[in-house]
Amino acid sequence: MKKIMLTLLVVGFAFALAIPKTFRAQTSPASHLPRGIATDINNSEIDALVRKVAAVRVSDQAIRVVSINSEYNVGISVVSRLKTSGKEAPSGIEHSQITEIYHVISGNGTLVTGGTLNDPKEVPSSNEVVTVLNGPSTEGSGIQNGVSRKIGPGDVVIIPPNTPHWFSEIPSDKIVYLVVRVDPHKILPAGYVAK
Repeated sequence: MKKIMLTLLVVGFAFALAIPKTFRAQTSPASHLPRGIATDINNSEIDALVRKVAAVRVSDQAIRVVSINSEYNVGISVVSRLKTSGKEAPSGIEHSQITEIYHVISGNGTLVTGGTLNDPKEVPSSNEVVTVLNGPSTEGSGIQNGVSRKIGPGDVVIIPPNTPHWFSEIPSDKIVYLVVRVDPHKILPAGYVAK
């Protein structure tokens, strides 16, 4: 009996060694994964920024840019846009390296994405749009052949890099939305905190 038990033990040990290392790693607990530090952004910070820029026609205010385990950056901003009328010239923009995720807090509007920018011009590299918010970007006087959708409170839209976008209409007094900017190339200033 001892001989059978010893044989089973040796066979089991040999089998365990024969399992590829990658397979063993996948089945081990998640303790081997790098750990990060959570970042809190309180609603009071968001509200304070919205109140601060209440009278500005278009405001895009970065709250934080956070480095995630030194692998990529994530920027969090609040955007407020006042109601548009036929007098404002439409404009569009696209960002070459950043994915934007919009989450509408209040108000509504018609967001156009895709298509082609009219009269494209690079945003100057010294502009805050490039240095803090979105990295290299191109503006245009509008968008041709984009897809329009009405968005309002609670709606989320994900805008990949190199995708033109703009609001063709804001019928409410204003639209306010949180923007999460995913920066896999680490071009945004990690550690940025709004003042």
